[in-house]
Amino acid sequence: MTFHQQQCSNGLTIIGEVIPEARSAAVGFFVRTGSRDETVEESGVSHFLEHMLFKGTKKRDAAQVNKDFDKIGANYNAFTSEENTVFYASTLPEYHLDATEILADILRPSLRSADFEMEKKVIIEEIGMYEDNPGWMVFDHARKLFFADHPLGNSVLGTTQSITDLKRDQMLDYFQRRYIASNITLVASGNFEWDKFLKKAEKLTTNWKFGMARRDHIRQTSGSAEFKLLEKKTTTQQNVVMICPGPPAASPLRYAANLFAMILGDQSGSRLYWSLVDSGLAESADCSFHEYDGAGAFYTSFSCDPKQTHKNLEIVIKQIHELITKGITEEELEQAKSKVLSRIVRAGEKTMNRLQEVGMTWVYLRKYKSVDEDMQTYEKVNLRQMQQLIERYPLLRLTTTAMGPLAKLKMPEIPKQPKVPNAQHS
Repeated sequence: MTFHQQQCSNGLTIIGEVIPEARSAAVGFFVRTGSRDETVEESGVSHFLEHMLFKGTKKRDAAQVNKDFDKIGANYNAFTSEENTVFYASTLPEYHLDATEILADILRPSLRSADFEMEKKVIIEEIGMYEDNPGWMVFDHARKLFFADHPLGNSVLGTTQSITDLKRDQMLDYFQRRYIASNITLVASGNFEWDKFLKKAEKLTTNWKFGMARRDHIRQTSGSAEFKLLEKKTTTQQNVVMICPGPPAASPLRYAANLFAMILGDQSGSRLYWSLVDSGLAESADCSFHEYDGAGAFYTSFSCDPKQTHKNLEIVIKQIHELITKGITEEELEQAKSKVLSRIVRAGEKTMNRLQEVGMTWVYLRKYKSVDEDMQTYEKVNLRQMQQLIERYPLLRLTTTAMGPLAKLKMPEIPKQPKVPNAQHS
C-alpha cells in the first residue's frame, strides 16, 4: 500500500493510495462544498447541482454519460452533504482511467436550461418523498433546531419553495464560485498505476479555473438546547433525535468521540441497546458521532411506541448522565475498540471504502492515514482521553426533537452536568 500526492499549478490536489493486491480501483472528485456554503437564496443548490452534473457536457448528453459508465461496468454515483459533494466510480483496474475521464468530463457540465427545468421537477419530487419519511424528517428538523443560526443547520435538499425559485444563472454562479480547481481533491484507491493516472488526470484538468473558494463561519456551537414536538398523525411510532456538542473534525478527541458513541448507542451491545432495544422499550436506538469543519455533534435517536416516549427519554438522559458521573469502564472501552478495529479492517478490504476514507481524511485534515495508522490511533485511546472528552463537552446540553402522533409530550428534567475547572475545547 503506497500513498502519492501531487499539487497541480491550478490548485487541484491529486492523491492516490495504490493497493497492488486489490481486484478493483476507485476514483472520485471531492468538492469541498455543501449546504453550509449556500446563501438563503441558494438553498438546495449544492444537491441540485450534483444531479445536473450527470445531465451532460459539451462531449456527452445524459444518455451518453450513463452508457459510457455502463460500458466499463462502473459502479458510480454521487452524494451531497452539509460540507462536501463527491462524485465517484469503481471499476476493474483496466477501466480506471476511463472512469477518471468520464468523471472529469461531467465536472465541467453544460447546465442547459431545458435540463435545469426538467431536473427541478425531480428534485421537488425527491423533497416530497423525504417529507413522507418521518425517520429522515425528524433528523432534518433536529439538525436545524440544534445548529440554529449556524450554517451547518442549512438543509441539504432545500425546500420546495427554494428549489422552485432557484434560477439556472444562480446555479451557474454557484458552480463558478465553488467548483474551482483549488476547492477540489481528486482521489484514487486500489489497483492502478500512479504515474499513468497522474499524467491522465493533469491532462484532463489542466484548463480548470484557479481561484479561492471561501468557507465562512467555521466555528463550534453548543447547540440551542431546545425541545420541539412535531405532530404527525399519519405515523404509528414516535421518532426522537437528541443532539449534543462534540469535537470538530480536526480535534484529536474525535477518536474518543467515535468510541463514546459506540459505547452509548451502537446497534448491539451498547448501553442504549440493553436499556431500550433488548428490553423491548424501543424498536431501535442509536448514537453516532458526526464531525464537521470546526464543529461536531453526537446524534442519539430512538423510535418507539408513542406511550413509551417519555420513559425512553428519561432512560437516555440517565445513561448519558451515568457515563458522565461514573465514567466508562475498561471493559466497555476495549469492546468498543474491538468493534471499531474490526470494521476498519473489513472496510479497508474494499477500494470504494478506502476511497471515501482517504478522501475525507485529506479534505478535513490534509493528511493521509493508512489502515494500520488508523487502527493504531484507536488502539492508543485510553480512559483518560475518554474522560477528557466527557469533561470538555456539555453532553447533557441536549437539543431534542420528537416527531410522531403525540400531540403532547413533556421533556424530562435534565440534570446539570458537573463543571470541570479549566476545561477547554479541543
